[in-house]
Amino acid sequence: MPATTLDQIVSLCKRRGFIFASSEIYGGLQGVYDYGPLGVELKQNLINNWWRANIYERDDMEGLDAAILMNRLVWQYSGHEETFVDPMVDCRSCKLRWRADQIHGRCPNCGSTDLTEPRPFNLMFKTQVGPVAESGSFAYLRPETAQGIFVNFANVLATTSRKLPFGIAQVGKGFRNEINPRNFLFRVREFDMMEIEYFVMPGSEDEWHQRWLEDRLRWWENIGISRDRIQVYDVPRDDLAHYSKRTYDLMYNYPSLGYEEIEGIASRTDYDLGSHSRDQENLGLTARVNTNSDSITRLNYFDQASGKHIVPFVIEPSMGIGRCFLAVLCEGYAEEMTKAPDADKLATARSALEAFLKSVDRSDKLSAEACDALVEHGKAIADTLPESLPQVETLLGMTGADRIELGKKLRGQAQPLLNENFRTVLQLRPGLAPIKAAVFPLKRNHEGLVAQARAIRKELQIDGQMRTVYDDTGAIGRLYRRQDEIGTPFCITVDFDTLGEGKDPAWSGTVTVRDRDTMAQERVPIAELRAYLSDRVK
Repeated sequence: MPATTLDQIVSLCKRRGFIFASSEIYGGLQGVYDYGPLGVELKQNLINNWWRANIYERDDMEGLDAAILMNRLVWQYSGHEETFVDPMVDCRSCKLRWRADQIHGRCPNCGSTDLTEPRPFNLMFKTQVGPVAESGSFAYLRPETAQGIFVNFANVLATTSRKLPFGIAQVGKGFRNEINPRNFLFRVREFDMMEIEYFVMPGSEDEWHQRWLEDRLRWWENIGISRDRIQVYDVPRDDLAHYSKRTYDLMYNYPSLGYEEIEGIASRTDYDLGSHSRDQENLGLTARVNTNSDSITRLNYFDQASGKHIVPFVIEPSMGIGRCFLAVLCEGYAEEMTKAPDADKLATARSALEAFLKSVDRSDKLSAEACDALVEHGKAIADTLPESLPQVETLLGMTGADRIELGKKLRGQAQPLLNENFRTVLQLRPGLAPIKAAVFPLKRNHEGLVAQARAIRKELQIDGQMRTVYDDTGAIGRLYRRQDEIGTPFCITVDFDTLGEGKDPAWSGTVTVRDRDTMAQERVPIAELRAYLSDRVK
């Protein structure tokens, strides 16, 4: 069963070291997260995959890493100082702050309609530049990476001799002072972006916009996000950003959240290069831009075929790594029944569930909304047992469930069945998995088994292409479950047959390789192990 709530993914991320709350020991900081040992590996694998697909596998792209701090004039002429603003209201009752265009006149927290008048709130973080705090001595932490590409357009063109069409790609940090960060990695204040600015001849932008839409959909499919889980939203004209001629938003169906944006693909016309250019009146711009009296450069391109200087149009595929990371986890997450539970034990668990729901229904400690939500979810579990048994933990994590005393009994009946008959597995594409292979000795106190297992781990990871770990901290079955939960595609067990001390001499020098998704096991010679795994990881 796939993830049905975002809470399942959040729990996995904390439990297994994908994501931690930033500065948690001091109470954390809202809207800021740290990537743990597994999270940083998955994040880097996603970045590497995107970079390889867009830089190495194309012949029309260059890379860039622009600075986070930029001259304030960049954000003035890009329009961010004027337009990167949300209308903000405060609830006078509970003191929380909200975006006025998202709450329809009522506080989502307490329901009060006693709200302040909307007032503008610029989302860019300011920071002091230099030792003295003066009115002009500040800069912004960039809210996007795109502007670093636009202001470097002439530099890249001069140093690479590129011809249109061509693109510049960048991966980097962005910062937005969100009024109300929420939904885990989905809306945060510090994030990583992967953006492309693709420069085309005016008049060809519609064709390239469609081509980039298909390219990006193929990439998402390649990393494991099925196309039927993505909706393409053609943003209505009235909702377009000030720079956009047309924008496609790719919307992924997240559990709990529904369809939300994972990538935007915008046709930005000549607005950006035109905005940052001098002598704008002589450039033949189609976009309406603010007069620029500060730039020292014309960001244009000399077209040899026509003998004219032109300002290219831009197609921009832009995405946040956090939302991508979250979508990949949601898509790969599964709770599977490995064998049917004992009928009597299952009946006992069902009775505990029914008793819990009756107690919820009678409780005067819960709001009507919390009661209805618990009963509805609980009945859905009861109707689909035993496959839905893992959902009991989600049920017990819902609002108000901790006030029902019978919840402890329900957890006590369900947990042994889950441990014995179910597994949580992340069915990530092997190339994206944080760890590609895990090596276990059958006995952790046997010197020969341990030495051979450690030697295999070292050999597999020797060139840094295949992250491999050694583990002897539990029984083999428990180690399998742990690796399933973090998405490791292959587990390797070194046993007595490997050392030539088993019952079958033909298995001397071989190991057992277990496949994460099928749980099938195969004997593979150690000498062939690297090639065996490499083929399957690719």
